[in-house]
Amino acid sequence: MNCNKDKTNKELNLYFDNSATSWPKPDVVYRAAELQMRKMCGNPGRSGHTRTLETDRLIYRTREALAALFNVDDPSRIIFALNATDAINIALKGFLKAGNHVIFTALEHNSVLRPLGSLRRDGWITTTMIPSTPEGHPDLQFLENAYRPQTSLLVINHASNVIGTVTPLREMIKSAHQRGVKVLVDAAQTAGALPIDLKETDIDLLAFTGHKSLLGPTGTGGLYVKAGIDLKPLREGGTGSQSELDLHPESMPERLEAGTLNSAGLAGLLEGINFIRETGLDQIRKHEMALRRLLRDQLLESPQVVVYGPEEADECAGSLSFTIKGTDCGEIGYILERNYGILCRTGLHCAPLAHQAIGTFPGGTVRLSPGFFTSPADIMYLVNAVRDIAALTGRE
Repeated sequence: MNCNKDKTNKELNLYFDNSATSWPKPDVVYRAAELQMRKMCGNPGRSGHTRTLETDRLIYRTREALAALFNVDDPSRIIFALNATDAINIALKGFLKAGNHVIFTALEHNSVLRPLGSLRRDGWITTTMIPSTPEGHPDLQFLENAYRPQTSLLVINHASNVIGTVTPLREMIKSAHQRGVKVLVDAAQTAGALPIDLKETDIDLLAFTGHKSLLGPTGTGGLYVKAGIDLKPLREGGTGSQSELDLHPESMPERLEAGTLNSAGLAGLLEGINFIRETGLDQIRKHEMALRRLLRDQLLESPQVVVYGPEEADECAGSLSFTIKGTDCGEIGYILERNYGILCRTGLHCAPLAHQAIGTFPGGTVRLSPGFFTSPADIMYLVNAVRDIAALTGRE
């Protein structure tokens, strides 16, 4: 991208908010979603005509593509949801029982904190939070001492949406399984960005969204449920199958799905997954980590800029947070867009405990999240803009 500082924000529109939702999407994603709406648009499972049957096949192909990406033998163990938040609600409210104890990390998003908070407030469960270092590393010794006889679930944010730190999944899952505790992993920031092998890691429940690193449209996502785990449905209603019954079907994936699925969104998601597989997830990660390393190193050259999180890019997903000493992060974001055409996110990023851990609560940070379509030139334009702002507003 040719970045000219004199351009208006409307002309430039330089996007650094891929942790919220990825943009741009591959062209094939847009075309697939539009084609589904214009040419197919049958209601899957509800009729026997050709449009419905083709939509049924599309949805099954998308399940198969996700199963292949995550190394799952049975595609029926992947159910579709609105997004990762929806999937997490399905998992938590379908799994937990009265009196259960839940352990979670300080890096969790409000998509975990709020459902757990309401269940705790209503006296349904008790919870324990694993503290984190300022670099986003959970206290594993604390975890070892946190289990109780009533502990049924460990919730792990695979990577922080604030500072990008990747959590040591294998070690934490092993700790939980040794005690008979199941594990729910929030992969909102990592599905499509980092390799996820569900056989190797032995994850019990994996929530993911389609509109971030999987490069699909908004309104898509899902939940993997390991065989042997039975969740109570969060929603019940029409599935197109076993319509003679007044109870929801028992078989997967219908057990956890109800109503008409977002077939246009899933058509786009399928093409996003295909793009990742054809490009190579390793190549995508290599590019994004090189950008993150360049961004961090360049920002740290300004003494007024404070960068949060681990030093090594290999320990991170895409998010990087910074502040400028003496300057409100909201003001920084406003100036970046108004004067430089740079789009980012500021504030607490729906993760208040993470900000407490890194020392930026309640003011928050400026979060930057480059993506696969970001270039090194884009990074340098952004860095120079931050340096300009620091020189004008910051203090030593």
